[in-house]
Amino acid sequence: MRATEAARRLGVSRATLYAYVSRGYVRSQPSPGATRERLYARDDVERLRQRTEERRAPDKAAAHALHWGLPILESAITLIDGQTFYYRGLDVAGLARARTLEEVAALIWTGRFERTATKPAPELMAQPDRRLPFVARAQTLLAAASAHDAAALDRRLENVTLVGTRILRLLTLAAGATPHGCADAALARAWRVGPQGREVLRAALILCADHELNVSSFTARCVASTGTHPYGVVAAALAALEGPRHGGATARVEAMLESLRRSRALDSALEDRMRRGDAIEGFGHPLYQGGDPRARALLAMLAERFPQSSELRFVTACARAVARVTGDHPNIDFALAAVARVLRLPRGAPLVVFAIGRSVGWIGHAIEQYATNQVIRPRARYVGVQPSSD
Repeated sequence: MRATEAARRLGVSRATLYAYVSRGYVRSQPSPGATRERLYARDDVERLRQRTEERRAPDKAAAHALHWGLPILESAITLIDGQTFYYRGLDVAGLARARTLEEVAALIWTGRFERTATKPAPELMAQPDRRLPFVARAQTLLAAASAHDAAALDRRLENVTLVGTRILRLLTLAAGATPHGCADAALARAWRVGPQGREVLRAALILCADHELNVSSFTARCVASTGTHPYGVVAAALAALEGPRHGGATARVEAMLESLRRSRALDSALEDRMRRGDAIEGFGHPLYQGGDPRARALLAMLAERFPQSSELRFVTACARAVARVTGDHPNIDFALAAVARVLRLPRGAPLVVFAIGRSVGWIGHAIEQYATNQVIRPRARYVGVQPSSD
């Protein structure tokens, strides 16, 4: 757009517009033809205008903007288009069927499918305390490993990817599996699910690997922006993931399915839950109005590989009943709980799968943030008591 229109859209003078250009807020380029006029990037002008309006908005609108849109960070890892999502431009559902977790990790971390080096140090493989829940076991192992792994102090890409492979092994160990080979193979051995079950676990790990700037991934980026090593990044992200409004929601889905399994009439049981004010857990996603593609992919794989499963019939009936009652579709929390029921995994397994898979994305976001060499520091909109002049 021309300077006059850009300045009008922003509500500033042309001199202020030129200052925005000099600061890198708005891109400009010469106008085609013989004129000396410059043109200004419409996307940059609209983005700057929106941010200005959000800062001036009433409390409710400002809070919504902070929850869904600000701060905006650049990332080349995941694209969500409202229907499906992509890692580095590749459809994730296709990757879940055709690639290994290690190949997808390499893609997210380096942009290539080349397998990263694996040099686990023996001293990092201390046995976790089985009395602790999974996240606490994992954080304990990560804290101990960080004190002995000198590679974690080097933020160059090759060292971060090396530490990333060690973190995957530690999380697998925290899950109670012997970390030999791929994470999906180790979990399949520990949970005794067989080849078909291993394929489903591999797909679940890949589908969970990243999902743009969700709460735990944003936490990872914030912590990485301080220069903290990858062990600290993943430990902090695990704390965010465990929350009941994030990955911890899988525990509520497990409990709901266990309760519904005892019901003879699913529609009536769901209506009873709603009358009591209980949530229907594991359905709906604000980024996918037509349904979460991760859930579609996992439920389709379960149907292909375990068509005779009574638990599959049950979770499928649940999904259909919820659709009749609420119109909502399953999300990743429901799909992970469905996988756990069909494969007869131990309680808490959905969160374990979610965490091990998502750690790949956390490390990818740490790599991106290390490269920027910038601290993430949003400003607060003060709404407290105004200073007194007395």
